[in-house]
Amino acid sequence: MSFGRILTAMVTPMNEALEVDYDEAKRLAQYLTVHGSDGVVVCGTTGESPTVTDQEKVKLFRVVKEAVGKKTVIAGIGSYSTAASIALAYKAEATGVDGLLVVVPYYNKPSQEGMFQHFKAIAEATSLPLMLYNIPGRTSVNLLPETVKRLSKIPNIVALKEAAGSLDQVSELKRKLPSKFSIYSGDDSMTLPMLALGCSGIVSVAAHVIGDEMKAMVDAWFDGDTARATKWHLDLFPIFKGIFVTSNPIPIKALLNMMGINAGGVRLPLVKATPVEMKFLKDLIDEFKKVTVSSDNGMKVITQLKVATEKASDIIV
Repeated sequence: MSFGRILTAMVTPMNEALEVDYDEAKRLAQYLTVHGSDGVVVCGTTGESPTVTDQEKVKLFRVVKEAVGKKTVIAGIGSYSTAASIALAYKAEATGVDGLLVVVPYYNKPSQEGMFQHFKAIAEATSLPLMLYNIPGRTSVNLLPETVKRLSKIPNIVALKEAAGSLDQVSELKRKLPSKFSIYSGDDSMTLPMLALGCSGIVSVAAHVIGDEMKAMVDAWFDGDTARATKWHLDLFPIFKGIFVTSNPIPIKALLNMMGINAGGVRLPLVKATPVEMKFLKDLIDEFKKVTVSSDNGMKVITQLKVATEKASDIIV
């Protein structure tokens, strides 16, 4: 199955006291789903999952799903503990979400067999479809294509968010996996190269601020206009890389705050962007505003960032 082509790994908005701002989370989810995203991932690591409590996560799953209606909502429930992941999967399923994102266990460095048994146990504990998440740069272990092939035989393990940074590994995955199994890029800059290898789409961070432009790139690819898709990729590439000037989600939250979306700050051990990083991000966006890019109506010059100050009642979902 496919969850859509563009899913945004949504930040978790917080107020001045660093409490979860559920109203702003609803507004952000609605904004994203009318600006390029087919759905959202809630409480992935971009959503600061390690420092958001299970109680907060479950409420976020519920309110975001209520806010976006038929749009896809995938709940991030994975951790280094199989039992804790299963317990959260039960609670997530009761909120009405459409699927679960389950990251490779981090820190404890399980073997390939350990990862297989971890994901198998979670899948068997829920009826929801699962998207695996491989990001060895953060977990210190790599979920190998042969293990994903074994896992793909479990009926409700249907997708993989792949962020190993290796197109060779993506090629091996496409060789080994059934065609119905969806592979999503976990890196914005790898979206177009992975689409060229037959992957399904992107779980994006950049779509928070350039969602419409990313949709134009992805749509151009699927429409067969590879030249236009390539131009979009090259125009957007500085944003793809620049939003990781420091630890995610510090930069993307800072950019959202600049746009008028009250994403708030980050919880410790993350800290807010430094003045130097803030200047870099402002300069990055100022330069992007000047870029002339392709659009469905010919050529347009991006003159300003989209400002998401609409009331929820004004947004058509």
